[in-house]
Formats: sequence, structure tokens, C-alpha cells
Amino acid sequence: MKQIKKLILYPLLVLALLAAAVSAAAWYWSTSPVTLQQERIDYIVAPGASPRGVARLMVNSGIDVNEDAFVLLARLSGVDKQIQAGAYEALRGDSPRRLLERMVNGDMTQARLTLVEGWTYKRIRQALRDAPQVTQTLEDVSDQQLLQQLGAEQQSPEGLFYPDTYVFVPGSSDFDILRRAYEAQKTMLATLWAERDPKLPLTSPYEALVLASIVERETGHEQDRSRVAGVFINRLRLGMPLQTDPTVIYGMGDAYQGRIRKKDLTTDTPWNTYTRAGLPPTPIASPGRAALAAVLHPEPHNFLYFVSRGDGTSEFSSNLASHNRAVAKYILGRRQ
Repeated sequence: MKQIKKLILYPLLVLALLAAAVSAAAWYWSTSPVTLQQERIDYIVAPGASPRGVARLMVNSGIDVNEDAFVLLARLSGVDKQIQAGAYEALRGDSPRRLLERMVNGDMTQARLTLVEGWTYKRIRQALRDAPQVTQTLEDVSDQQLLQQLGAEQQSPEGLFYPDTYVFVPGSSDFDILRRAYEAQKTMLATLWAERDPKLPLTSPYEALVLASIVERETGHEQDRSRVAGVFINRLRLGMPLQTDPTVIYGMGDAYQGRIRKKDLTTDTPWNTYTRAGLPPTPIASPGRAALAAVLHPEPHNFLYFVSRGDGTSEFSSNLASHNRAVAKYILGRRQ
């Protein structure tokens, strides 16, 4: 009887020891750093990817992980159906378990792209093209097609995208980021328009956007912003041309080479506010919140002119004679 018990217990003991050894080996493997070809490796998990597909992706990306062991780890952990799609990174020292936990928790890597106040739509598109972590999908999409995809009623994309820093998952498309910027600008404009000063000579939020884009390009000096807006509001009320150089530059397009000549001021374009009264047909850049707020809450005053002092601030005048003196002092004097 004792011999029978030994014959039964001995294999069980061996199996228990083997199981313990396998378990220890598995634990050691799952918690030991994997070998990486670089200090940091980025990879993107597609929606619906299986543990084996993820393991193969990591191997192809330069992460030395055993595919079978990774699949087993995911199944034994009960998370083989919980891996989330997205962009992830593997860092030197990461273990298979840490990599798996990161994907199960959705601990994704993030990238940032800043759209700057005063940038044109052309400049925004270039920034998207230059961002290596942005997937390009709009190369063959026209501006009109983009506006249709966004559901925009405007005929031009200029000014429709809110300048801000956008945090996104690497691999996000250029359209995804533009859509977020479009929605942010639309929301910001609607909010500020609802709170606008009464009796402004602006008939729609879009007109406010157009004027805000001009203010954005005319001054970056915080204290002058609402005063500059007040000058343009006063001119609109009186029916005076806005006579602002940034609109002329915008209308010149690629012909602008860094300076405006007299003939440029007299060459008519839809955006030349020297030859045409009122607002130009579209914004000339993307205005930020401060410029929008300045236009919708302009400083009340009687100024009709302003000129740059050359230090970022402006000199304001209520009549042409005073303005001409300021021009002689700050423009002609500086040139001499």
C-alpha cells in the first residue's frame, strides 16, 4: 500500500514542481525587461487586433517579445479581449507585463501640435503636413470638399480653425485635428457673439471673425488690441475704408515679397481695404480668443487712425493731421 501511495504521490510531486518551475519561469519572463532595438519604440495597435497580432506587431517594430508567451500571458491574465487600439510606446526597461498593462489600460502616447494665432489656413495646412505623427488624408481633398466634410457653410476655410495647442494620439489624421479646431472656433465664436456689446456695426458672427482676423494681424500688443478694434469699429460706423495693410498683403498672395509699395495699395483685390470700403470677403488669418473678444468688446473712443511705434505698440490719432505727424515721427523718421 505504501508503495502504491509513493507511485501516486511521486508523479504528482514532479508535476507540482514542474508547474511551479513553469510558473516561476513565466513570471520571470513576464516581469523581465524586453530587448529593444532603440531606447524608445512607438507602435500603433489597430482596432480589433488580437494578442498574437499585437505581439507580431511589436516584434516587427523592434520589440523582442515571444509571440506565444505573450498570447499566453494575455489569456491567463484574462485580458486577451481588452487590448485597446491606439498609439503606444515601449521604453527601455519595459517588461511584457508592463507593455500588456499599458495597452489594456489605454495608456497611450500623445503628441502635440500648436496652431498659432494669426496663422493663415495655408500655414496651418503646412504645419499639419510637417507633423510626422499626423496621418495625411487631405492631399487630394479640395478646400470646398473639406468644408463640406466639416459641414461648414462658408466658402473659404480661412479663419475657421481655432489657434491652440492640440493634444492627439499619434496616427490621428489631419482631418481629425482640423475638425477639432473648426469645432473649437465655432464654439468660441458663438459664445463670444452671444455676449457682444450692443450696437456694433457687425451683422453676423462671421463678420466678427473677419474683423478679428485683421486685429490679430495688426497688433500683438495686449493693451492695444481693443483700442485697434475700436478704430476699425469707428471707421465702419462712418463708412470709412479700413485701410489696413495686412488685408492688402493677404490679397497679394505669393506676390508679396516682404514690403508693400504704393502701387500695391492701389491695385484692387477683394481684400484691398484701401480700394474697397467695408470688410473683406473672408478672414485673412485665424484669430484667437483675445482678438475675437476685442472686436466684440472694443474700447470706446474717437480714434480713427493708428500707426506702429516700432516697438509693438501703436500711436493713435483722432484726425488726419495728428496721424500724419505720427507717421512722420514713427515711420518716416525710422526710415531716415
